Amino acid sequence: MDFDTLAARCVIAGIQGLAPTADELELIGRGVAGVVLFRRNVESPQQVAELSQALKAAAKGPLLISIDQEGGRVQRLRAPYWTELPSMRRLGEIDAAGGISGMTGTAVAERLGRLVARELSACGIDYDYAPVLDVDTNPNNPVIADRSFSRDPARVARLGIAFAKGLEAEGVASCAKHFPGHGDTSQDSHKVLPRLAHDRERLWQVELVPFVAAARAGLASVMTAHVRFEAFDRLPATLSPLALQLLRRDVGFQGACISDDLEMNAIADTYGVVDGAELAIGAGCDGVLVCHTLALQHQAIEGIARGARAGPLPRERLAEAAARMEKLQRFARPAASIKPEAAAAACAPAEHAAFVEGLAVSLAKAERPRDPTEWRTTSA
Repeated sequence: MDFDTLAARCVIAGIQGLAPTADELELIGRGVAGVVLFRRNVESPQQVAELSQALKAAAKGPLLISIDQEGGRVQRLRAPYWTELPSMRRLGEIDAAGGISGMTGTAVAERLGRLVARELSACGIDYDYAPVLDVDTNPNNPVIADRSFSRDPARVARLGIAFAKGLEAEGVASCAKHFPGHGDTSQDSHKVLPRLAHDRERLWQVELVPFVAAARAGLASVMTAHVRFEAFDRLPATLSPLALQLLRRDVGFQGACISDDLEMNAIADTYGVVDGAELAIGAGCDGVLVCHTLALQHQAIEGIARGARAGPLPRERLAEAAARMEKLQRFARPAASIKPEAAAAACAPAEHAAFVEGLAVSLAKAERPRDPTEWRTTSA
């Protein structure tokens, strides 16, 4: 068993600029599962397509190019080159108003997922870290808030699954996040490790409802939350065998399980990125995100491999994780299929802009008074 190869397949890495460096291409050559793009990697549709093509060409096998393109304040690709989506909270409000122009909220969500996927595909991007399936139960949540569809778990489930199905129907993998639920926290896991006292009964009534729907829909992947659920474990969900047993055994999710970025302070300042990578795979994650630091990306691969070679990471667990990541890589389009010269025309076409603008106009006409306890006011 080649532990280094299996370990590399469990890592998704970030790069620093508009084009890969020689050192970053060397990392790609180790066999990482994918690369995640940020605003720092984005200039224009043609440039992103050329970047995707160059990264894929350097890989020995399939390589997933991934991004956060949720809508609202979390979308790395923005106007004027790409179509900007409203926040998912606004989509929830459209649904609550009965839909628009003869379309239900569910139909609108699926169409938006398809729209996003077409523009991502044109740029060589295979994998979107969306939809957010967190339930917006805490008006003081500093990190989720308007990224959530609703405070109603059933609405979050229905709209989130529709958006994800739209993505996957157009050949882009979806990622339901953040399991088992980040919506009720009052702290941001980018900065600290949030804690929640919710027990399993509460989780089944609220937080887990959308993830059960994701499991039944057979979505491609789910992302874990760096949140400690103190009623049943001292470990954050990303590193918790109990939380990930809940995902597999009780929720019944069969797709890939990806960690949120291990360089977020919730993990980096407590367990450390390298130890966190091994612990996450051991707990039941199949892939880990290491989004910023080249040295840590290499060290994460080496730490996972070392854990399987000498313990305590079970070799069967690493093999299972790598197999699930390999299955997720079915979404990875080959370098030769990307057409950088055609990317600009496929992104932000008039029909996409008209649809999104129509949503805003229709919602404004149907605007209802807001319950100040229901929504947290945030700026995009």
